[in-house]
Amino acid sequence: MSDLPRKAVTRTAKLAALPLGFAGRATWGLGKRIGGKSAEIVARELQQRTAEQLFKVLGELKGGAMKFGQAMSVFESALPEEIAGPYRAALTRLQDAAPPMPTSTIHEVLVQRLGENWRELFLEFDDKPAAAASIGQVHRAVWHDGRDVAVKVQYPGAGEALLSDLSQLSRFARLLGPLIPGMDIKPLITELRDRVSEELDYGLEARAQREHAAEFADDPDVVVPDVVHQGDQVLVTEWLDGIPLAEVINEGTQQQRDRAGQLLARFLFSGPARTGLLHADPHPGNFRLLPADDGDDGEDSGAWRLGVLDFGTVDRLPGGLPGTIGESLRMTLEGEAEAVYVLLCEEGFVKDSIDLDPDTVLEYLLPIIEPAEADSFTFTRGWMRNQAARIADPRSPAHQLGKQLNLPPAYLLIHRVTLSTIGVLCQLNATVRLRDELEAWLPGFLPEAAEAALATDGEELVAEA
Repeated sequence: MSDLPRKAVTRTAKLAALPLGFAGRATWGLGKRIGGKSAEIVARELQQRTAEQLFKVLGELKGGAMKFGQAMSVFESALPEEIAGPYRAALTRLQDAAPPMPTSTIHEVLVQRLGENWRELFLEFDDKPAAAASIGQVHRAVWHDGRDVAVKVQYPGAGEALLSDLSQLSRFARLLGPLIPGMDIKPLITELRDRVSEELDYGLEARAQREHAAEFADDPDVVVPDVVHQGDQVLVTEWLDGIPLAEVINEGTQQQRDRAGQLLARFLFSGPARTGLLHADPHPGNFRLLPADDGDDGEDSGAWRLGVLDFGTVDRLPGGLPGTIGESLRMTLEGEAEAVYVLLCEEGFVKDSIDLDPDTVLEYLLPIIEPAEADSFTFTRGWMRNQAARIADPRSPAHQLGKQLNLPPAYLLIHRVTLSTIGVLCQLNATVRLRDELEAWLPGFLPEAAEAALATDGEELVAEA
């Protein structure tokens, strides 16, 4: 592959082949059944072939196609196990790897953006990419001052490819919907398309990463590499070693899984409170598990830290997460059906033309927020599948009620990030003290008096330090 496939007609043809491929394999499966193979064996073969095609097409095209694949991959926990198995390997590969761009293309971009003498900026530069993602790939290098760095280079034509892919994908979103039961695919694609311009702007990404790096400097739990140099289509940041979260999901110890899950939840809720920004791309490829600075490997002490990468997509929340989320969550746990319903109506989750029973709404919400009720909760694929099945089944009351609820635009990205993070926690099979993080960081979750006392205690601790 000599370049990112940019011609709209070429990319459209490749993407259009996906649903046609699904239909063709269904016909092939019917023939196998007639030939005597069992339904179970045929289904497994069909799923494996579909997974292979899905990765091949989305991975090769990169751009919006791969971005969509990454967003989908964190929801594989919601799939029934007999379907998730064959898809899991193909989808999770999209989280951290894709077919790389040719070295000549990368060198051309570096010449254009850093100048003919770009190599003088580095003591070393590895032409083999360390990671290849949706709109760019990362190379490991040594900056001229001796620091190990990650050099992120944007693919030529990435913007055009992103918009083309997502427009095409939206045309057959209905066919992709069954991959993730209980989730409407089209709004996800629309939101990804709306974020394209921000993700292509490395200046915005550098600013968001610098703000996080400054806020989390010397933090005992979260590590954000600082920005070293930023230019058009090239971003140089400090290199971050560690265990990719995808590896922890596949083969990590339970101690690593639990620690990673706790820190992931902590970052989800503390980030907006501390920076006014929500990291909005929580797939496992963007996280690392690092041992503590003192050299302890963390196996006994739980001293692992969470490394966070890729700030290309953020939601700007100057006041942190909306207090409405914490208030409605607290009141739901306390069984205040009427108060919860009034709040949902005021915020636009229930449209004026819709009239629902508050107690029925409460019954709908309680199973979803079960992790916030217990002192600690083990996130499992089984729990996620049960929630997805409950909401996706057209015969269930939960499905009928869910169709009448509305998601206001201001909450769309927050909702997706939260749902994606829960998907990763289920992949980790992590036991997490989620309530601790909600009490510490989510506005409105604690009664006002308790929040004031907590804030005062925090100020006193800062003063003593």
